[in-house]
Amino acid sequence: MLRLDGITVAFGGLVAVSDVTFTMGEGDILGLVGPNGAGKTTLFNTISGLVRPNQGKAAFLGHDLAGMPTHVRARVGIGRAFQVPQPMHELTVRENLLVAQRFATGRIDPQRIDEILDLVNLGHKAEAEAATSLALTEQKALEVGKALATSPKLLMLDEVLAGLETAGKRAFMQTLEAARRRFNLAMLIIEHDIETISRLCPRVLVLNFGRLIADGTPDTVFNDPEVIRSYTGGEAA
Repeated sequence: MLRLDGITVAFGGLVAVSDVTFTMGEGDILGLVGPNGAGKTTLFNTISGLVRPNQGKAAFLGHDLAGMPTHVRARVGIGRAFQVPQPMHELTVRENLLVAQRFATGRIDPQRIDEILDLVNLGHKAEAEAATSLALTEQKALEVGKALATSPKLLMLDEVLAGLETAGKRAFMQTLEAARRRFNLAMLIIEHDIETISRLCPRVLVLNFGRLIADGTPDTVFNDPEVIRSYTGGEAA
């Protein structure tokens, strides 16, 4: 489904992502972790089209992503939810989803919108003003809902659980799992909470200083000495 081959991104003299190569298939759930500044969000921005790589190739479902605008990537099936919710001001919750749907698909499907609203537990807030009427958890649910409204095949989630307490995280994980099953999604997830990543993702990638230093199951990755050093400077127990 998604293939990155030797992706390198530099900003002036700073190399943010260095020679990253990996693949993921349809229906895969892949976690992306690493210390602050490791290059995770830059890699996300490269896949979604906000950043152009200096080197390397990226392809999605056979489409070469080189030079492909963000809205075209949305239309071929790459959806993204951002870490900081970005509700569209002066629009209702439902209208936020409708705008996202029209942007990505070129059409309106009210039935899918209703389905998504129920799935992310915002049906009762559908007509509320999104920017002023939602709590943090609801804003994050709206962010995921907007991404689902674009009819993605790959859903990219950038720390959507950040700032939630434990019970909120667990409830949100159930929502994500329900969305994955309902819409047959692949997911690429950035998350700092190791417990959350271990519960959600059968496979985990670890970046450090822009390099891919580990790729495997959560148990294997989080016991890798290089991964432990990247987080703590210590050694495995």
